[in-house]
Amino acid sequence: MSLKASYTFIAPLYDLVLERATRRARALSLRPLASAPAGTVLVAGVGTGLDLPHLPTVHHYVGLDLTSAMLSRSLPRAAAHRYTPVQGSAMALPFADHQFDHTVLHLILAVVPDPTQALSEALRVTRPGGRLHVFDKFLRPGQRAVLRRALTPLSGRIATRMDVVLEDLLSTRADAIVEHDEPALAGGWFRRVVIRKV
Repeated sequence: MSLKASYTFIAPLYDLVLERATRRARALSLRPLASAPAGTVLVAGVGTGLDLPHLPTVHHYVGLDLTSAMLSRSLPRAAAHRYTPVQGSAMALPFADHQFDHTVLHLILAVVPDPTQALSEALRVTRPGGRLHVFDKFLRPGQRAVLRRALTPLSGRIATRMDVVLEDLLSTRADAIVEHDEPALAGGWFRRVVIRKV
């Protein structure tokens, strides 16, 4: 099953599984946007719009998702915002360089088949001085996590990878500076990270 087909299938169940478990972590990750000057924000992998209730109304938001099923479910949550839904891939963003003041990457880098490419694309479309607001599950450098790594070939085809190391994704990026990094959920497996685009 392709990732697009998988997420089309699970769209009706997505909120039941994730909304309550991730609500506080999402809100904390997005809090810095409340004090940022009005701008344009990309929410890459917007899904059913679980981030939207935590976003300040001052910005214009573009919500990108791979499936129309997810995007259609995001629309009711976007009622209070200036919001444009766009269907597309986080690994080949259909946007110009430096188009966004901020990019939100919540539970997307560990979902896509190529997280390095997705991060590269997010940095490409974010203006210098802008920030990436990341909330996701990452292994620490050198962490063995034998079971998570063993399950990734299967879990990655259905919904999500469990073997992504953020430091590996950033290792060749001179244009990305980590400004904040803290545990979010599951004993630090999930982290909240702010990355400044240089």
